[in-house]
Amino acid sequence: MEGLHNQVFAPTTLQELFLSWSRFPDSVPYAGGTHLVGGQGSRSLDLPRNIVSLSGIEELRRVSRTERYLELGAAVTLSEILGLGKIVPDILRSSLEEIATPQVRNLATIGGNVCCMHRRLDAFAPLAVLDARFELRTAAASRWVSALRFAPDENVPLLDKMELLTRIRIPLESWNYSLYKRIGGVGLPNEDTAAFAFIARTEKDILSEVRLAMAGRSLVRDRAIENDIVGKSLPLSRKDASLFRDRWRERFEGTEGAYPTDLLRDRFLNLISQSISVLTD
Repeated sequence: MEGLHNQVFAPTTLQELFLSWSRFPDSVPYAGGTHLVGGQGSRSLDLPRNIVSLSGIEELRRVSRTERYLELGAAVTLSEILGLGKIVPDILRSSLEEIATPQVRNLATIGGNVCCMHRRLDAFAPLAVLDARFELRTAAASRWVSALRFAPDENVPLLDKMELLTRIRIPLESWNYSLYKRIGGVGLPNEDTAAFAFIARTEKDILSEVRLAMAGRSLVRDRAIENDIVGKSLPLSRKDASLFRDRWRERFEGTEGAYPTDLLRDRFLNLISQSISVLTD
């Protein structure tokens, strides 16, 4: 008996997409396809039974800008974002430039990078510290969630059934300092790899805001610790910098065996020290 063939649906509107999805609920949304084929080295690819292509939906490929926000459709490629120039926040640009190769960035989309189900990928830590918001849509409704709420505990679904990430809204704010680093080796992400993002704003020799995050299997960010150092005079005293690092060490006490691993925890603390040193006398 002849085996079942793969089906690929190619809607041109969101209405058509949700119609196809309702008829075939097991369909997997597909944009650049880097997650679907990643790590498959054989000539015969193992693909989902039903695929819904997003590349023909113009609404998902739009880029718009206001005085306050940059909005990216979920199917905008990483290369297209880099091609926008200085409008892209430095911390996000730094992360995208380090993702794979130009050929992969020409295919990979920002929505695909954000929606990886088993871990947070490279762009997630920058989006989290920038307080980006995500528009999530179903056939009947839409909602906006923050990047922090889109990174729940492990094994909790990011999206409801037949819900799609459609837009990413990034606040356009000025930051005096930023640092992005990938933690761990090159190649495919694993338990001991993550991305680190740090941004800070100063006003009249006062540290007015600081944000930092690490994203890998899960997201690590703590607003309470960030607020502890806000309002301090610059340059920071060595005592204030040391207290800030100590608060993060305390944050991880008693978490042995949980995320992050010991290696990631040590690297994260070292990067905190490196980041805060630029603000210290």
